[in-house]
Amino acid sequence: MDDYRQPLPAERPGPPEPGGPWERAQAVLRGYEFADPKLVRAFFRCGGPLEGRDMLLEACFWGLRFRLGVRVGRVIDETREVEGRDVRVWGWGYATLQGHLEMGHMDYEVLKWLDSGEVEFRVHVVSRPGRIRNPILRLGFRLFGRRPQVRFAESACERMALLVSAGTGVPRLEGGSAGMR
Repeated sequence: MDDYRQPLPAERPGPPEPGGPWERAQAVLRGYEFADPKLVRAFFRCGGPLEGRDMLLEACFWGLRFRLGVRVGRVIDETREVEGRDVRVWGWGYATLQGHLEMGHMDYEVLKWLDSGEVEFRVHVVSRPGRIRNPILRLGFRLFGRRPQVRFAESACERMALLVSAGTGVPRLEGGSAGMR
């Protein structure tokens, strides 16, 4: 179980500002643009509801490519109280599907603290090794699997900060994640 937090540019206190960092982060999150395409690319049908969306992730590690299925199970869109403070939250989470190297889920959220205007990106991960039939892959995952997990989450936080700070909405960076129509 891991939790990652990335501060993003702040806004004025109050609800999210149109076109501000919280909305830009929401757009980056919706399009899976926060993933470093050198590590993970996502393929999915654009349009349609986010909840229930099946995604094919292509993870790259040491020149090997692994195709991994996930399904978005829930979308978060609420104002909640955290430690006595109101925070606006938008995000979603996915769970691994059969055949994935791991069993678990990842949640991604963009938060805005309404009293201060602080904006933050969070990643919450719960996972364990999946049922890997190939003994070589199973051994490799046990020996090396943790490092790419941490690298992915840390790079997702860094990339989210970069994209939101650029203030350009959802840029299509070279080799970026790909939604399919």
